[in-house]
Amino acid sequence: MGKGVKIVTIGGGSSYTPELVEGFIKRYDEFPVSELWLVDVETGSEKLEIVGNLAKRMVKKAGLPIDIYLTLDRKKALKDADFVTTQFRVGLLDARAKDERIPAKHGVIGQETNGPGGLFKGLRTIPVILEIIKDMEELCPDAWLINFTNPAGMVTEAVFRHTNFRKIVGLCNVPIGMEMGVAKLLGVEHSRIRIDFAGLNHMVYGLDVYLDGVSVKGKLMEMLANPEHSSFVKNIDGQGWEMAFIRGLNALTCPYHMYYYKTDEMLKKSIESYEKGETRAEVVMKLEKELFELYKDPDLAIKPPQLEERGGAYYSDAAVRLITSIYNDKRDIQPVNTMNNGAIASIPSDAAVEVSCVITKEGPIPLAVGDLPVAARGLVQQIKSFEIISSEAAVTGDYDKAMLAMTINPLLPSDVVAKRILDEMLEAHRAYLPRFFE
Repeated sequence: MGKGVKIVTIGGGSSYTPELVEGFIKRYDEFPVSELWLVDVETGSEKLEIVGNLAKRMVKKAGLPIDIYLTLDRKKALKDADFVTTQFRVGLLDARAKDERIPAKHGVIGQETNGPGGLFKGLRTIPVILEIIKDMEELCPDAWLINFTNPAGMVTEAVFRHTNFRKIVGLCNVPIGMEMGVAKLLGVEHSRIRIDFAGLNHMVYGLDVYLDGVSVKGKLMEMLANPEHSSFVKNIDGQGWEMAFIRGLNALTCPYHMYYYKTDEMLKKSIESYEKGETRAEVVMKLEKELFELYKDPDLAIKPPQLEERGGAYYSDAAVRLITSIYNDKRDIQPVNTMNNGAIASIPSDAAVEVSCVITKEGPIPLAVGDLPVAARGLVQQIKSFEIISSEAAVTGDYDKAMLAMTINPLLPSDVVAKRILDEMLEAHRAYLPRFFE
């Protein structure tokens, strides 16, 4: 790859970019970035300028020879890249607000990666990812694509199923957040903890937990069953799980499981947020406004701590850890989204899964975990079916496939409700779904 590494970040005007830049600065000794190209679209040009200038100040403060380029020309940026990262949102936060508000209006959970919201984020995102891949095959055929754009599992699925491109790894900060939570609970450094992850993106389970390579799952499950330690198993909205359920499952859940195991409570919250005009999208809009005001400060030359409130905690740790491991052929173990290849017995071999992998310069090699607990298996298979059919709908613009995907999702009560939501959301996102209107 030569002396310096060229990175291209698509969605460079994202509020998360300072996280990424901080990660590259911290790991510069083992991952010598020489060029970082931040790419965005016309509607994101102002944010790109603000974030880009902060990135330049951060690099200058660190005293590192990293050149930062800002551009709206994706093809110009991609030429001879070594790694491409994607972190964009088609339709910006306005589209997310629609994904959350329209389902809630019809009495269904509105959430950006689950249910109708997850379907529509996938429908908007997948065609753009496939265009980026075409450009990469032409301009940087040896580059790795590291995708953070949600729904990361469905995006990875679409790439494996509808292209011949295999140098893609999907990444999420949920597993690393779970590792950090376990480390905190046990009072140890994060580097000493490893979890055997298996499942799908935003539906991943921790099947075993190791401290210094020795399983401590029994001790951890006992701790989690103690109400004193229930803070670890609180979900995104701070509700704890029923302890008998956690003991019975005997596996770590991720925060997104609450949409399926606590559907009534989460639906109630979704409808309340909708009625108050306070969906997560609206909260994030306010947070982003504040963040970009901070980013404008010419004296700011570090990632501001307020960024963690945006939901991106540990994002750069996970991202730069993965990229550095591929670059250096580290062969360490990390949870990523990749092709199953028989790692999880009850999922098709050619499907995308989120699983612990050995990270090599040839990409992730999934660790065989056998099967999922019987209690988790059916739900994971159902969501996998949803992802496969959704990715097909995204690629083809087939209304019937979108209707099928919507109806088989466990968060939808019936085909009648599914059709109402589908029709309204297709119209609301019409500008970003040309394949459905050709």
